Amino acid sequence: MKLLAVLKKEWFLLGMLLAIFAALLLPNLGRSGGGLQLDSVTGVGIAIIFFLHGVGLSPREIRQGIQNWRLHLLVQSTTFLFYPLLWLLLGDALHALMPSALAFGFCFLFTLPSTISSSVAMTSIAKGNVAGAVFNASLSSLLGVLITPLLVQLFMGFDGVSMDIGATVSAICKMLLLPMVTGQLLRPFLLNSFQRHKNVVNKIDKWVILLIVYNAFCDSVVENIWGGFSLTTLLLALLMCILVLLTVINGLVYVARKLHFSVEDEIAAVFCGSKKTLAAGVPMAKVIFGSDPNLGMLLLPIMLYHPIQIFYCAILANRYAARASD
Repeated sequence: MKLLAVLKKEWFLLGMLLAIFAALLLPNLGRSGGGLQLDSVTGVGIAIIFFLHGVGLSPREIRQGIQNWRLHLLVQSTTFLFYPLLWLLLGDALHALMPSALAFGFCFLFTLPSTISSSVAMTSIAKGNVAGAVFNASLSSLLGVLITPLLVQLFMGFDGVSMDIGATVSAICKMLLLPMVTGQLLRPFLLNSFQRHKNVVNKIDKWVILLIVYNAFCDSVVENIWGGFSLTTLLLALLMCILVLLTVINGLVYVARKLHFSVEDEIAAVFCGSKKTLAAGVPMAKVIFGSDPNLGMLLLPIMLYHPIQIFYCAILANRYAARASD
């Protein structure tokens, strides 16, 4: 009975372990474009999450989120200043420890913007400042269209880099703003129902995260990133990803508490500031590096970092949520 009680309480963490195990057994079923079409399903799930946020967020909370300049400054400076600083500090050591293309892959990872969907979903699960997370994740993606190619060119010397800013802005608006604005417009009609079924609503983002974890690990298994490199190279890259993620997360927690952030703002800072986007990272890499034969090794760090950040941040979000409910 005690075991069942623990499993019921920690169903989300158990679900993530089962999602990873399922990805190892049935990778083609859950991969992007596979039998379950999870890339499309999770896209719909993300739209539902933002729609529900639109219903649940009061206009006052949205205004406070946008006006919270200290939170915005911390998140954006972590994404586009601290991460690139890591490359300046670690670049020589990475070149000495691993193949040059893999080292430059970490340079590319450090210049990428934050994610949108998982950052907001994790913040919601952790009961953090959702409005602040929405604003910062969106701003990071928009800034990244300009800043990431510039930083890559500065650090790696690539010329002729160009990105379709209009297409990126349009995609973000469709993914984020349209569902959220729709939810805001329908808030007066749906709020009572939303509050009555809040227990169910609060689980939707967790189910979407589980599908994203399964999809991410299926893609990594199908792409053979776990077997396409020597064990030493893979373990070294994996260890570096874990160390970077833990360093950034603990650094954000430390700074947020030193600046006397509320717990809600700390949560938004941690989940928006520590994340790096795979969804935008792969297309950016194809534009920046073109048909470079080392593209697979250049993408390895972000392909490793992506499932690691989702898995660890989901655990962290669960801890924050448990603390909030105590």
